[in-house]
Amino acid sequence: MYVYQSIARSLFDLGQDTMFGLMGDANLFMVDDYVRSGGGTFVPVAYEGSAVLMALAYGRVAGKVGVATVTHGPALTNCITALTEGARGHVPMVLLAGDTAVSNPHNLQNIDQRETVKITGAGFEQMRSPETATYDVAHAFYRAQVEKRPIVLNMPADFMWQEVEHVKHVFPAFAAPSFVPEGDDLDQAVGMIASAKRPIILAGIGAKDAVPQLKRLADRLEAPLATTLKAKGMFNDHPYNMDIFGTLSTPAAYDAMAKADCVVAFGASLHHFTTDKGALMKGKRVVQINNTATEVSKNYHPDAALIADAGLTADNIVWWLDEAEIPGTGFTAELDMEVLTAHPKGDPAKAAPGCVNFEYALDRLEEALPKDRFLTTDGGRFMTEVWCRMSAPNAESFIATANFGSIGLGLQVAIGAGFAVKGRPVVCFTGDGGFMMGGINEFNTAVRTNQDLIVIVANDSAYGAEHIQFLDRKMDPALSTFDWPSFAEVATSLGGRGVQVNSAEDLEAAIEAIETRDRPLLIELSLDPNDVPRMRI
Repeated sequence: MYVYQSIARSLFDLGQDTMFGLMGDANLFMVDDYVRSGGGTFVPVAYEGSAVLMALAYGRVAGKVGVATVTHGPALTNCITALTEGARGHVPMVLLAGDTAVSNPHNLQNIDQRETVKITGAGFEQMRSPETATYDVAHAFYRAQVEKRPIVLNMPADFMWQEVEHVKHVFPAFAAPSFVPEGDDLDQAVGMIASAKRPIILAGIGAKDAVPQLKRLADRLEAPLATTLKAKGMFNDHPYNMDIFGTLSTPAAYDAMAKADCVVAFGASLHHFTTDKGALMKGKRVVQINNTATEVSKNYHPDAALIADAGLTADNIVWWLDEAEIPGTGFTAELDMEVLTAHPKGDPAKAAPGCVNFEYALDRLEEALPKDRFLTTDGGRFMTEVWCRMSAPNAESFIATANFGSIGLGLQVAIGAGFAVKGRPVVCFTGDGGFMMGGINEFNTAVRTNQDLIVIVANDSAYGAEHIQFLDRKMDPALSTFDWPSFAEVATSLGGRGVQVNSAEDLEAAIEAIETRDRPLLIELSLDPNDVPRMRI
């Protein structure tokens, strides 16, 4: 068979039945064979970076390596932001990128693709020859799993019509839990935890497979639980869940966290938003447990650290506490959880004419949106309030595109997640600038692929973070404002349904549209740029 056919067959050898991408002269024959001969699902996107974002989300939610494909040159440069988002989020995926033939250096689309990928933090795998194509594909998927980042497989266009014999290669990525540590480090960590009077158990997304063990440890210590932003929803059903730890906490929860004397962090890198630039860790012993050595002390230097599996270590700590007959701390008895987790209610009357109050709209949407939703968010000024007020069923039903500080990534992630959670609605919150930058490109992709997608656009007709900076310095904010088109009308013209919300009454009509939706739905919230909650980070 030809190399392009062998590459397509390799994807099926690796269990890959869904691929996102945009075709060009260096990858179109591979995509054609993947669909026509193999019966694979190919999701064509409008912009190359979208394919990477969709694959990242699909892979994370489906529990496998996501796969995307683009052609060479500008197609790859259009993926830079998306690859960086994936690399910083430690999400495994493989991008099958065509490359200009070596024999054609004057091709307009020719660039050094290795150097282009290098700046993103993603890995680069060169397809070495037609004969090694299947090995190189399998090795790229292996690297993605063990390195926990995107890998770009570079496929020279002049290989595609070379004849080869297909050889199946599958390289398993061994994922046995890390060992439970012994010795001085363990003694030090257990000693700090055992002597604590007000401990808190903090979990990041790296501890997503250890929820029962962490709850058991918290109950044994009589300690509350909290999460990082990425792990939002992990402890929803626990009576002492403080929700997000750090700058996104309620004022009451922040005060309670400040009074703690020990933080035991599992699967978290302790980002400065989590620690409030270290302020929340003052006066506390900090114990960090992570199965990746490079994540320990990456952002904050703990007092003790264990390179170990979260679940095994939590159980081991409980065993030592029982062995030493350490009593519970009683810390949870001091906490009024209703007060600690309550955000101030939005006031519908607090809105300029033609606008809706943002906090009130979020409170109503929290009540009205489907309970089994998968929640995604873009970046930007509006999202911090969304992260605080909107719930997800669990940590595995939430993705925030917050790894690179970019806007314009949220809708693509929502579509990718939608292919992995078939039968469940996906909800995406985005701002007006983010929707214009990336969402408007792909809303029709959601329509074409019949996604159960609900998009809420927070529209203050401005780049809000910049707008507020101008106002804070008593400068004219006019440069940060935009006369956007009606996003609701655009959504309808793209084949979905759009609903404009200019008042609390309009919001109720939008909620009715949620209940009767039969296609991708966009709800546009008209907001006053001078009355939007300030960012909490």
